[in-house]
Amino acid sequence: MCRLRFTEAFCRAEKNAAPDPFDIRAHRRKEKRNQEAGTETAGRAERTDIQKIERKTDEKAQYLVFIKNIFIDIVLSSVFCYNGVCTLLTGFWKGEGSMINVIKRDGEIADFNLAKITNAIKKAFKATSNEYSQEILELLSLRVTADFQPKLKNGKISVEEIQDSVEHVLEQTGYTEVAKAYILYRKQREKIRNMKATILDYKDVVNSYVKVEDWRVKENSTVTYSVGGLILSNSGAVTANYWLSEIYDHEVAEAHRNADIHLHDLSMLTGYCAGWSLKQLLLEGLGGITGKITSSPARHLSVLCNQMVNFLGIMQNEWAGAQAFSSFDTYLAPFVKVDNLSYDAVKKCIESFIYGVNTPSRWGTQAPFSNITLDWTVPDDMAEMNAIVGGKEMDFKYKDCKHEMDMINKAFIETMIEGDANGRGFQYPIPTYSITKEFDWSDTENNRLLFEMTSKYGTPYFSNYINSDMQPSDVRSMCCRLRLDLRELRKKTGGFFGSGESTGSVGVVTINMPRIAYLAVDEDDFYHRLDHMMDVAARSLKTKREVITRLLDNGLYPYTKRYLGTFENHFSTIGLVGMNEAGLNARWIRKDLTHRETQEFTKNVLNHMRERLSDYQELYGDLYNLEATPAESTSYRLAKHDRERYPDIITAGAPGETPYYTNSSHLPVGYTDDVFDALDIQDELQTLYTSGTVFHAFLGEKLPDWRSAAKLVRTIAENYRLPYYTLSPTYSICREHGYLIGEHFTCPVCGEKAEVYSRITGYYRPVQNWNEGKSQEYKDRKTYSMGHSRMKNGKEFSIGLEEKHESAREEPADTARKGVAARAGAYLFTTKTCPNCRMAKEFLKGTEYTVVDAEENPDMSDQFGIMQAPTLVLVGKDGEIKKFVNASNIRKFAEEHR
Repeated sequence: MCRLRFTEAFCRAEKNAAPDPFDIRAHRRKEKRNQEAGTETAGRAERTDIQKIERKTDEKAQYLVFIKNIFIDIVLSSVFCYNGVCTLLTGFWKGEGSMINVIKRDGEIADFNLAKITNAIKKAFKATSNEYSQEILELLSLRVTADFQPKLKNGKISVEEIQDSVEHVLEQTGYTEVAKAYILYRKQREKIRNMKATILDYKDVVNSYVKVEDWRVKENSTVTYSVGGLILSNSGAVTANYWLSEIYDHEVAEAHRNADIHLHDLSMLTGYCAGWSLKQLLLEGLGGITGKITSSPARHLSVLCNQMVNFLGIMQNEWAGAQAFSSFDTYLAPFVKVDNLSYDAVKKCIESFIYGVNTPSRWGTQAPFSNITLDWTVPDDMAEMNAIVGGKEMDFKYKDCKHEMDMINKAFIETMIEGDANGRGFQYPIPTYSITKEFDWSDTENNRLLFEMTSKYGTPYFSNYINSDMQPSDVRSMCCRLRLDLRELRKKTGGFFGSGESTGSVGVVTINMPRIAYLAVDEDDFYHRLDHMMDVAARSLKTKREVITRLLDNGLYPYTKRYLGTFENHFSTIGLVGMNEAGLNARWIRKDLTHRETQEFTKNVLNHMRERLSDYQELYGDLYNLEATPAESTSYRLAKHDRERYPDIITAGAPGETPYYTNSSHLPVGYTDDVFDALDIQDELQTLYTSGTVFHAFLGEKLPDWRSAAKLVRTIAENYRLPYYTLSPTYSICREHGYLIGEHFTCPVCGEKAEVYSRITGYYRPVQNWNEGKSQEYKDRKTYSMGHSRMKNGKEFSIGLEEKHESAREEPADTARKGVAARAGAYLFTTKTCPNCRMAKEFLKGTEYTVVDAEENPDMSDQFGIMQAPTLVLVGKDGEIKKFVNASNIRKFAEEHR
């Protein structure tokens, strides 16, 4: 039946195409008779008629050849057509009779329908002046089926592949104008589809947030579930669709939608992060915007603290990420000196600043993401500068304000240690301290406070300049993860010294490394795919820079325009995620980052990316850098997409658990409890990044005292080259009983729910607020144990209490006398600063035990391996020893033995 239809179509075309040969012969006989009769005029007329017929014959002959070619193509391609549905003839020969299936854009499978191709071609013909017939449309449609046959996979073909064949056939058969019309039609249909995707269902957008149906409700742990968060969610959905549908080109938008890359901060029509000149604020005050209140330069510390809070809040509304001030303590110290402020007055001012920047005041009911760097001592490049107060230079220099700097630092750290009214640590500002070769490690009041803050809350970050060829003035920490290499910036400005002030990043794009490794046939293919994704990322960043620059010039960011003026000194940032899983998915490796092969591969990849970023700088004329992406939500989003699309791809998170990817080139989170094992590997990798990177020393709980924290910070700085690190203890907060050491989802005292705090990326947030991916990471995480950590380079490292407490000056409280013998009995090891020791004593009421001050009895503490307080030690008559570490376990012991 099908062959008959083919034959009928061919014969109809042949009948219409072939001229009657008898018409030509009759005209030639008539012409001959006219010539013989001598009728020249009539002969010329006959010759003209013959020429017309011959021309018509040639045209129709060409058409017939075209028709025959189509027919031959159909026969040779073994395509069989029945009732408008094409089937492979070879399938019938094998007795299979399988139908062609079409993969629709939404992934659904549908039967192939030839009429749809015919109708689409017909619309393209109608859009042009070309004549057509039903026979032409049918034969062109059949040729399309011949063209796409090699693309069939298991009897299936995608809509896009069919449309590609339509374009190819129209071009190949000479219908160029029709092909152009079809391409235009195809683009219009695509735009309509995108418009449908862009038009958000307001009901779904609101309900998905209010009912917490969308994982993105917890995408950013800093956003509180609130009406402000709802407003941010709604506007963010619209803005993200605007970026993807109206600004970025099709390839960039699809790369993000398909999770090949992640375009960060799509919900904001702004740049990423910025560092601001505190000196400019001191000289010019806050304001200068038409129609807005203007404040003169601050003349007093209290006014300056308020101006800084307002400045950071204002700027946060014009940027998506962190806002930073450099040399915080250096610039503030002269205000203390001029007014001869007492310490209490200084602390009140600093308290107002800290509480101010932690108050939710920006979109999404969030506090401004603020970062400050503290010099600790006056930087060399500022020492001889005249101090600025009230917008004027003073008659003294910054080097004359060291005492006042110490007051600023003491007030800041004390406030951060005290926490809020419930003992909760302050999230902002994130402070960064420079560890230099000249850093004073002696037992000073401020050192004790700094490292007590480090031990208890893990608040500060440390920039390592001991093993670096850079000076503190060369680099400014822009946010918790963005570390700018300003030696690269010098080439942009032409100056000998590139200031960290007025720099930042216009945007960040993260590349999905595990997917590239999974799809790559071999290592060469991996780099080919990586280069393409980097090209897409770089192009997207160039587009974003152009867009926000135009918006800056048009006044959309009035305060940024006032205090910054240009994005020329801001970087375009490309990051990566999941190198650990990339090693597992790479066919030529199949090992994670704990193996040397994957470590070497990762180093090669990072160096390759650095070289390509240099190429982009030359190509686009902008600054580019390489970042170890924090990936708070990105690690979950990309892994979630990949597991759905490629069920056998390897992600972090066991089968059946929530998938996620390991951050950047970090080790598997459950790899080791030895911090130096991790440092040895990370030291070779983190120095290859030119932007944000950090090593988190995740600790299960606070270190015993400030000396322990100081020693670990110093050991890392003196033995490793990695640029940026922090200690991250876990702690809990009970609304009634305040700070609790370690992880307690339930308060061990009152049994009420407690908040567990850990560092999600660059800042502390309650674990309960984390998205599903990061929550799974927290469950898988193995924290570092100082008791199990050993340096591998032959150097000794110990956080033994005998060293930590040998110079303690405090008198022992009413505890056991020094040198208590290890006789049979129960011993409760405590310290005077331990907030949970009081609870432990309450739990042990009615139990006979001896209290041992760990600081006053280092030998005994070392004998039992005491690493934290409180610890209950039971010594049996046979010498058997049992230990119960932390208040929670002591409570369990007490309840079981009542």
